[in-house]
Amino acid sequence: MSEVAGRNIEELLDALGVELESAASPHIGLCVIGGAALGALGLVDRPTKDIDVVASLEESDAGVQVHALSALPDAVIKAASEVARQFGIERWWINVGPSSLMDVGLPSGFESRLTPAAYGSALTIYFASRVDQICFKTYAAADVGGRHAIDLVALLPTEQEIEFALRWVIRHDPSEGFRSQLRGLAEYLGVPNVLDSIEE
Repeated sequence: MSEVAGRNIEELLDALGVELESAASPHIGLCVIGGAALGALGLVDRPTKDIDVVASLEESDAGVQVHALSALPDAVIKAASEVARQFGIERWWINVGPSSLMDVGLPSGFESRLTPAAYGSALTIYFASRVDQICFKTYAAADVGGRHAIDLVALLPTEQEIEFALRWVIRHDPSEGFRSQLRGLAEYLGVPNVLDSIEE
């Protein structure tokens, strides 16, 4: 099985943009987090198995609107399937796996920190910022650890950034059990007392 790992993310997104243009798709904006965003912004250099879409984004005269997604737009699914065929990778190379993060809401100010990148006229990818990646990686590192904890350390978060992330994370799971996991993570990061100032 060939995955996105080892592929050039930019090359895949360029190909996706080409397919959407060829299909005369209306413009689509997608917010991307995870390893693909880390690599695109030069924050962490590692391969990734897929591209994680957390939401869609629409820019208009009324401002920026971020929308939850239960699935990728049909046009993207069709275009992504063609890109998968061209590159010999899995059809799920771009997916909405982390979209449940929208259930409670993204970190405050998320939209203002996005970095947009155009892939042709039909596709704009909005990469999540370092601060927001710290939030997402804090959540994932406390929950499952592994590469997420490694990524979090590589982002070199300050104590203030960790506190910002923890305040957001606790909104998603305020249980005492998860708080205990967060305390262990804070100790691992060298800021064992940061949770003391955070109210549930």
